[in-house]
Amino acid sequence: MKCARMAGFSRANRQECCRWLNAISCTDLAMHRASIHRPAGHWPKEKAAGSLTLDFDARHRRRIRLTSDQGEDILIDLPKAVAMADGDALQLEDGKLLKVKAATELVVEVRHQDQVQLIRLAWHLGNRHLAAEIRNHFLRIRPDRVIEDMLHGFGARLVKVQVPFQPEGGAYGDHGHHHEHRGAESHHE
Repeated sequence: MKCARMAGFSRANRQECCRWLNAISCTDLAMHRASIHRPAGHWPKEKAAGSLTLDFDARHRRRIRLTSDQGEDILIDLPKAVAMADGDALQLEDGKLLKVKAATELVVEVRHQDQVQLIRLAWHLGNRHLAAEIRNHFLRIRPDRVIEDMLHGFGARLVKVQVPFQPEGGAYGDHGHHHEHRGAESHHE
């Protein structure tokens, strides 16, 4: 069931039309729909008609209702869930492009003076299936007191920072890291 325009209905009193309004169940006729994801580097940045600043959770979606940085209602309606990265774009039905911006969020930077130990720490995080961003000399994770205690126990130095978070996708996910498979022999088992 979708919301329909009713006498006296306006965007200001949308809740009166749809008491059950949520991120995916109600669309109104004025809402823009984005159904195509364009990876960074595969769309002309100068053609951006607006932007969406989203944290990591909001960037990993198939269908959700959001508001652009310019205040317009957008329905993201992709064929499959996509983990969008900073610099990607969403294409609207009218062809306009919205640039995806990674919002800053609270994360924990994990550092260790010994690079081999840092690699071990990355293994421990992966073994617990935690989302982690891998950088040259540190890792980033979401705050988690239990995990932070474990990392301290391994000699890690932890610093909480507000930065965009773009974790690795892992063997079976694509969290914004774009690559092409060439040839029939390139597949995941």
